[in-house]
Amino acid sequence: MKVDPQTRRQFCARTCSAAALAALGTAVAGALQSCGGGGSPTSPGGSLSSLPQVNGATSGSSSITVNVDGTALANTGTPALVRSSLGDVLAIRTGESTFNALSSQCTHAACEITAYSGQSFVCPCHGSQFDANGKVLGGPAPSPLRQYATQFANGVLTISA
Repeated sequence: MKVDPQTRRQFCARTCSAAALAALGTAVAGALQSCGGGGSPTSPGGSLSSLPQVNGATSGSSSITVNVDGTALANTGTPALVRSSLGDVLAIRTGESTFNALSSQCTHAACEITAYSGQSFVCPCHGSQFDANGKVLGGPAPSPLRQYATQFANGVLTISA
């Protein structure tokens, strides 16, 4: 029988579930810190806002479409996490008809970026910060986020992944 190796993150995600926390109470809080939880010296400080989530539809095998009307992306400067079957993408409206779309996977430890603070996307695992173009503003991320091409017409954002 072959056993797939687990990463530390996968182990902690399974071990430190919400049900385990409820069942074990404060004893698990110490274990959570050892799994890289809020007590990590590299975790982000300050107040983070969770990114609003927007559902995207797949168009072909490499495009995601989003009807932006009525979503967070309807307003310039507002970021969102676009969820789709092709994967998740960070998106932000940068102008009347312009958007940036970026990989939601941090280049440090492959955590999903789900937070925003000020004008920065923030990785909740170790605090890496990225601007709206994906440029690293603060480490430990070693490289910028991957950018995807976007098109916008008739209220529909198309992201070419």
